[in-house]
Amino acid sequence: MNVMHVCANPKPTEESVSKQLAAAFFGKLIELKPEIELVNVDLYDEKPPFYSFELYRAAWNPVFQEGYELSKVEEMSMNYASKQAEMFNDADVLVLTMPMWNYGVPAIMKAWIDQILCPGLTFTMSKEDGVKPLHKIKSIVLLVSSGGVYKEDDDRDALSRQIRHAFEFIGIDDLEIVWAEGQSPLFFNDCEESKAMALEAAAEIAEDTAEIDLTPVAEEAPAE
Repeated sequence: MNVMHVCANPKPTEESVSKQLAAAFFGKLIELKPEIELVNVDLYDEKPPFYSFELYRAAWNPVFQEGYELSKVEEMSMNYASKQAEMFNDADVLVLTMPMWNYGVPAIMKAWIDQILCPGLTFTMSKEDGVKPLHKIKSIVLLVSSGGVYKEDDDRDALSRQIRHAFEFIGIDDLEIVWAEGQSPLFFNDCEESKAMALEAAAEIAEDTAEIDLTPVAEEAPAE
């Protein structure tokens, strides 16, 4: 099993609840599957660039203009995306670790998603075939912490909606969420209890992840 872990939290683990969830998750997963291949991407060490005009042209002009040839500048604009996409496409499971900031994903994670969801790298797109994945990811595990508490389908939760719909676009429908809510001591007296429950849930999701069937799905034969 190949696992890609992308973390968007600048705090050290002892101060970061989301990173503590990641430690609990990977501690259990490695215990159950010590042979896993784990790739860690700390976005504060490997900062993604913001989407540029050159990257837009490199990614999308070939989709809309058959035979489009990239300029040298456009080729260079793809360097970060290409490196990340290679790791992404090799993974069976994607783990995203982050806090909720202002009801959504941290900007640095959004920048990474904009780089990775790139035609020609992680999917292809055409009028005839629609969107076709180039990856083999079976599941996404989202490890998140927030100061507030959000009920299921809370309108204020832009974070999980964005992750779910962005990756559904390229064919990843399985999203597991572990959420440490109510982590602001200014408003909640049970922060530690909430964190303990989330840490336990992270270990349980790791057990489920260890059981994922990685058998490739056979493609259907074309109709005669």
